[in-house]
Amino acid sequence: MDPIALYIHWPFCLAKCPYCDFNSHVRDAIPQARFARALRRELAWEAARIGRRRLTSIFFGGGTPSLMAPETVAALIDDATTLFAADPAMEVTLEANPTSVERGRFAAYRAAGVNRVSIGVQSLDDADLRRLGRQHDAAAAIAALEAGRAIFPRLSFDLIYARPGQTPSAWAAELDRALALAADHLSLYQLTIEPGTAFEAEARGGRLVLPAGDAAAALYTATGEAAARHGLAAYEVSNYARPGSESRHNLTYWRYGDYLGIGPGAHGRMRRDDGAIHAVRRHRAPEPWATLVETQGHGTREDAPLPPDDAAREALLMGLRLAEGIDTAAFAARTGVAFADATDPAMLRAAAEEGYLDCDPAAGRVRATDEGRLRLDALLAAIAR
Repeated sequence: MDPIALYIHWPFCLAKCPYCDFNSHVRDAIPQARFARALRRELAWEAARIGRRRLTSIFFGGGTPSLMAPETVAALIDDATTLFAADPAMEVTLEANPTSVERGRFAAYRAAGVNRVSIGVQSLDDADLRRLGRQHDAAAAIAALEAGRAIFPRLSFDLIYARPGQTPSAWAAELDRALALAADHLSLYQLTIEPGTAFEAEARGGRLVLPAGDAAAALYTATGEAAARHGLAAYEVSNYARPGSESRHNLTYWRYGDYLGIGPGAHGRMRRDDGAIHAVRRHRAPEPWATLVETQGHGTREDAPLPPDDAAREALLMGLRLAEGIDTAAFAARTGVAFADATDPAMLRAAAEEGYLDCDPAAGRVRATDEGRLRLDALLAAIAR
């Protein structure tokens, strides 16, 4: 059986950021014990169903997983490594915010078995942090990076760019400042307007205007240049790492491997005994999800085999995000669809001629060029059948 990655969703946050459309929820008091029991029960239910697979990574995401009690993190790691066969090089990542309360738990998370922390810095500009609805300032972010570097073997952090009024030179200076503190892995995300968020209402009313077009492209280019100055390469559209520091968990997604998701709203992709890749989705609302787990052992809302054409399209969308691109033989073996049958040959040739794709038939690999990754959404829409 193929190895698996495990995603554990903690849905609670201190506040809802105005740009965020993730499955995150604010509660006056977080029901720690109830959700710890429910997560452990759903994990055990899934393990009994899929068998003792080799486990290559665990990722605690959210929400804000650094609001979880460290003993819950420890129990879930212990359960996972008992129920599955832990890879000796297993990566265990926990997302964290830089507030002092959460930063104070870093040592306990390390003792629980977390060996990689991903810190949601988002900005080193205090005014922009306030605008983004964050609960920390730049000084707290820097303190979190320094603490994370001292405690965890591996560290990543997130920044958001294409903020209102942001210039390439200011963005490059901010990046250099952050990378000088912690330069193993960096996730950089362009600020976008998502449906149903507070920022969508502001944008609709003309109160929020983001850089677009050439201005956004210039910020993206400045990102790659700053990362390269610190020895980080773009191994995925939004992710930069030193060699060997790539996110092993996220590579499972982008390479379209098997992953199990537990917790409210979590998704999974898993090949089953019927040979099909199944799409699994948990109930999204936290308390109803917990009730489902308490009554039936799991909070599953959808578990259905993906038609091969749908699996092929997903694998295409994910794989071209990577600098390494798609291994066409592995693509066919995984999805049951030949790469040539999943793409429009005329558009594929046109994209290659325009310098957006690098197609190497001898090596059996197709990858987006730097220019192609700048236009990835349009490129994918053009070449996918």
